[in-house]
Amino acid sequence: MLKHRGFPGRLPGTDFQFTLRRANPKGATPIVRRERYADRRPADRRADAAFVAALWMLFGDEPFERGNLDAGRLSWLFGREVLPYDDPFDPTDYEAMLILDERAARAAFPDAFDGTWWA
Repeated sequence: MLKHRGFPGRLPGTDFQFTLRRANPKGATPIVRRERYADRRPADRRADAAFVAALWMLFGDEPFERGNLDAGRLSWLFGREVLPYDDPFDPTDYEAMLILDERAARAAFPDAFDGTWWA
């Protein structure tokens, strides 16, 4: 499992996890598309925006390996802002390639691109 150096481990001041410490010996947790409803808590929306900001800061519009990125946090963005890059895509593979859809991410999280999250 690739460890993304420089990627924040969690949202500062919260327990919202962004990365894993070690690979699961039973295999990676599958990435599935989760519905985001309008009544989500503000803290959840901030965590999503911070995660998108970190993805943009580290990878930009380049494909990236799933590696130690948290499947739960990826699942909130999967199919909208984070898209599969591999064809066929294996949602249980730590080496699966993903890509940030900049247009969708900017529309959903405009504050994630202003550079103030981890300045």
